[in-house]
Amino acid sequence: MKTRSPRFSAALLLSVFLLTGCGTGPDSSLLSPESAAERSTTSASSAQDKTDTPADTTADTTAQDTTALPDTASAADTTEPGTAGSTAPGTAATRITQGTRATRTSAAAGTSAAGSTEKPTETEASVTSSSAVTEAEPELPTGNLRDTVAAMTVEQKCAQMILCTCSDQGTAMAAVKAGVGGLCLFAKPFSGKTKQQVRDMNAAFQQNAKLPLLISVDEEGGTVNRVSLNPNLRAVPFWGPKALFAEGGWDLVTSDTKEKAELLLDLGVNVNLAPVCDVPLDASNYIYNRCFSLNADETAEYIRVVVSEMRADGLGSTLKHFPGYGGSVDTHKNMGYDDRDYSAFTDGDFKPFRAGIRAGADAVMVSHNIVSCMDSDYPASLSAAVHEILRDDLGFKGVVISDDLGMDAIKQFSGGKNPAVAAVLAGNDLICYSDYQSSIAAIVQAVNAGTIEESRIDESVLRILQWKRRLGLL
Repeated sequence: MKTRSPRFSAALLLSVFLLTGCGTGPDSSLLSPESAAERSTTSASSAQDKTDTPADTTADTTAQDTTALPDTASAADTTEPGTAGSTAPGTAATRITQGTRATRTSAAAGTSAAGSTEKPTETEASVTSSSAVTEAEPELPTGNLRDTVAAMTVEQKCAQMILCTCSDQGTAMAAVKAGVGGLCLFAKPFSGKTKQQVRDMNAAFQQNAKLPLLISVDEEGGTVNRVSLNPNLRAVPFWGPKALFAEGGWDLVTSDTKEKAELLLDLGVNVNLAPVCDVPLDASNYIYNRCFSLNADETAEYIRVVVSEMRADGLGSTLKHFPGYGGSVDTHKNMGYDDRDYSAFTDGDFKPFRAGIRAGADAVMVSHNIVSCMDSDYPASLSAAVHEILRDDLGFKGVVISDDLGMDAIKQFSGGKNPAVAAVLAGNDLICYSDYQSSIAAIVQAVNAGTIEESRIDESVLRILQWKRRLGLL
C-alpha cells in the first residue's frame, strides 16, 4: 500500500464536513455550507430525468503542450473483438464515410482547429439579454488569461467550474444563462433533430453564454453514444473500440476517430468525454464492453492513437475513469470498491492514462470508486490523495473533471446532499453535475467563509479558460 501526505488529507476533508454540519465518516452527508432548506429547494428544482444510462460524464484538464509519440505502434492483437453492443453498420468503407463532411460548416468554425483564436461563429439571429442579469458579464479574453480571471467575480469563477449534465434543452439553456463553464448533453437533446437543428441549438447555447462554452457529449462508441443514436445525424451508431479494431485494425480506429471528431465539431460539440482508458480484469466486469482490451499495453496504444487524432482534429478529449475502473461495479447504481495493491495500478491501469497525457489529452475524468490503496475513506472523485497522484505522479497539468456527481454511488456516500464543495477541495477543476444552482451557491459560500481559498478557484478557472482558448473558443 502506498502511503501519501496529500495537500488536502482525508482528515482535513472530514474536519470541513464536521464544521459545516455534515456528520461523521464516509456515510455522512458531505454537506456544502448551505442550509438544509436551500438544499431541499434546489435539489427538487434541478432533478433530472435520468434516461441516459450510463450517464457517464467526464471531461477535464487543460491542454498539454506535449508532442504525440511517434506513430510506430505495434499491432494490439486483442483477443476480445466482440461487437460492443452495437448494430453492425456494414462494411468498413461504409462506416468510414457515413456522417463525414469534407469541410465543416460555419457553425463549427470556431472549434475546427486546435489553437485557433477565432470565436465560435454565431447565428445571425440577435440574442435578447436576460432581464435578470444583476452584474456585468465578463469580457471575452484577448490577452493574458490570468488578468481575465482576476477581473471575474467569485460568482462568475465558481460558475465556470460547473459542467452541467443535461437531459433536455430547456435545462441546458437555463444553466447557460447562469454562467456555467460547460454542458454535458445526454441523448435526448439530440433526439429527432436534423443536423441543422442541432447546429442551431448549440449556436443558441453559445450566443447566450457569458463566456464561450465547453459543449460535451459521451460519444464513446458501442454501448455509450449520444449523438449517433439519432439516424438523422449518422446512419448507424458509432462502434465500440474492440469491434473497430477487429474489423479494420488501427486504420479503422483512426478513421473512425476522425469521422467522429468532424461530425461533433460540425454540430457545435467541442469536447468528447472519451476515450475510455479503463482496463477490466475480465470479460464479466461492468466496464468491459466499453474498453479496448484486457491488456494495459494494448489499451495504452489505443489511447495514444485516439488522443493524437482528436488533438489533430481540434476536438477536446477526456481520459476516463482515473485511476482505472478495474473490476468495480457500476457506480451509476452502487459504490464501487477496489482493494488491489498500488502496484496493480502502476504496472497496469496507469499505463493508458500516461499514454494519453503524453499524446496531449485535454482532460481527465475521475471515477467514484473507493480505491483502498490510495484512499480508503473517500471515492476517488472526492479524494485529494487520488488527485495528488494524478497531478504529481502522472504529471497531468490539464483540466480534472469529476465523474457525474448525480450518480447513485455519490448519492449513497453523501446521503443525497450536495458534494460540490468536497469535490473542489479534492482537486477537481470541473464539477460534472446537474444541480448547478446549489453547487455554485455552495462553492461561493465556501470561498466567502474561507473554507476554500479563492486562489484555489483561480487555478481551476485558469485551466478551464486555457482549454477553451486551445479549442479556439476564446
